[in-house]
Formats: sequence, structure tokens, C-alpha cells
Amino acid sequence: MIRRFKVNDFRCIESAELSFSPEFNLVYGSNASGKTSLLEALAYLGRGKSFRGASTHNLIRHGAGEFVLFGETGTDGTGRRLGVRNSREGLEVRVDGSSEGGVAALADALPLQVIDPEVHNLVAGGPELRRRFLDWVAFHVEHEHLHTWRRFRRALKQRNAALKGGSGDAAIRSWNAEFVELSTLLDASRRRSLEVATESLMGFGFGLLGTELGFEYHQGWNRDKSLEQALEEGLARDRQHGSTQHGPHRGDLKVTYDERQARKLVSRGQQKLLASAMILAATDTAQTALEGPLLLLLDDPAAELDGDSLGRLMDAVAGLGCQVVATSLEKGALDAPAGAAMFHVEHGVLTAV
Repeated sequence: MIRRFKVNDFRCIESAELSFSPEFNLVYGSNASGKTSLLEALAYLGRGKSFRGASTHNLIRHGAGEFVLFGETGTDGTGRRLGVRNSREGLEVRVDGSSEGGVAALADALPLQVIDPEVHNLVAGGPELRRRFLDWVAFHVEHEHLHTWRRFRRALKQRNAALKGGSGDAAIRSWNAEFVELSTLLDASRRRSLEVATESLMGFGFGLLGTELGFEYHQGWNRDKSLEQALEEGLARDRQHGSTQHGPHRGDLKVTYDERQARKLVSRGQQKLLASAMILAATDTAQTALEGPLLLLLDDPAAELDGDSLGRLMDAVAGLGCQVVATSLEKGALDAPAGAAMFHVEHGVLTAV
């Protein structure tokens, strides 16, 4: 969780310094006032990137040359100090004064999740988002997952370079053994993580949607074949595409709802509830593994939800026991708990209420 946060020249926010409650924090204000920009800045401090997919150029306040973020986590004397500076010259990250860990050190020091108006894409969108979701869980549950994932990405890049460069069959096959070994490790790590998270996934899914959900990991190649066989049989196709078509980089997390594929749900509200259930379950799983509360950012949770659905979502969030920073148009829109910290934002200026 985050205790103190400073932001300079991020989107419409020129300067702000905030002290957060370890429980619930509400930021309210009119549309385009800077609410989402604050959440985006908080998420950037923990991820080193925008959850809205924005470029550095679009994040720096107009007329400034860089943005700077600083945060203190935990309680006095027991927390971490995080700093991020970004400009057209590049990203600079520091955790407790050290720049060695890079973006991964941010994620380790300030683990967080986000539920925003685009969260339905976790269900309705392509498999990349669901792979990222599963890898996020694995990052916090499996100690070697990040190391394995990085080694796998290097092996994939090398094999793809050989394919794009028109290397001979022998040269391409020379990468297969390492690629298969790392794919096997990554696949096993994802499966174990899904197994750990399944109870929470089912529980939050039933709580928000009132029905049983199903989750099945698809590995990224034909389950009836070994990856070695899939690579060998698919070599001509790999050459045609200039990239490796089989492996965990093609995997997916299939979600079913009332025995239907969740992606085919018509209602955006249902998709949002299902995706939110997944985010809450991931948060719950990580909190158990880390033995401490995470930061959950809720950007306009009332969007596309009726009153009953919003109530179920907020009850589930309250039961999670994490630190929450939520946004709304009005002060009383989310029925914030007693003792919640309140902040009003207008034209990028934040004021504690």
C-alpha cells in the first residue's frame, strides 16, 4: 500500500502531494478534472507504464519537459521509497535509492491492480491481456516466474530473428531445445498459479454474478502433441509468418459463464463484473502470497453498472481488505465507508477534504 504520494507535471496535474488512508480513499470531481490522471500516475509508480497505454509524450504536462513521481509505502520506518522520472530522454526508476531492479522492482515494492472502464476487455479482448493477467498472478505466487519469463522472451526473440533472417533449418532448430525447456517451465508456472487462484476466482465470480465460472488455461499449442513436435511440424508456417506460432506466448485463459464462452456475453455490465471478479481474485491471491494488503485502484466503478451490481462490487472490494483509491463524480456516489480519506479535484488541483 502507499502512504504518501507526490506527482509533478503528469498529464493535467502540475503538482500534488497526498497522504493516503491505508483503507479507503475517494477522489471525486467532474469529468476531465484529473481523477483518472491521478490513478494513472499511481499505477505508473507501481508499473512503470500507463494502464491506458499512453506514450510518454502524452503523459508529460503540456509545457513541461518531464514528469516526476515519488511514493512512500508501508508505515513509518518499515516502508519503501519509490521514484520515477520520465522524459523524452527515457525512463529513470529508483527504489530505496537504487536503480538496479528496474520496473520489476517497482512492481515488487508497490503491487497493485486496476479496475477501470476498460476492464471488460480482460474478458472480451484478445488473449494477450489474459496472459498478462495470469503472469501477474504468477509473478507474486511463483518466485522464479519473472526470471523464467524473461529467459523465455529472449529465446523467443532469438528464434524469431532466425526465422525472419531466413536462416537454414538447422540454425532454427538449434534454438528449439532452449525454447522448449523454458516454455515448459513457463507453462508449469502459469498452471500452478491458476490452480492457487482458482478458489478465489470461483468465489468472487459467484459473488458478483451469482453463477459458476470456469477457467481453463490453453497452453499455446495442440495438447495432443509435444511442443517439439508442434515446432517441427510448423516450421514451414513459422517461416511464412517470420515468427514462432506455437508456445506459451500464444496461450490463453479461457473463461466460461453458464457454460458459455464469456467473450460472447452481450452485456458490457456483465463483462465488467466478470473481469472485476478476476481482478479481485488476483488481488486476493497475491495478498495471501505476500501476507499483506495490496493497492487497488477503482476508476469510476459505477460506470455501466446498475445500483445492485455496483453494491455487490463495492461489498466485494470492502471484504478484500486491501487499500483502495477510487474515483467518482460526486462525493456520495460510492457510499464510502466511515473514516475514508476524501480528495476533491478540479482542473488538475487536488485538495484534501
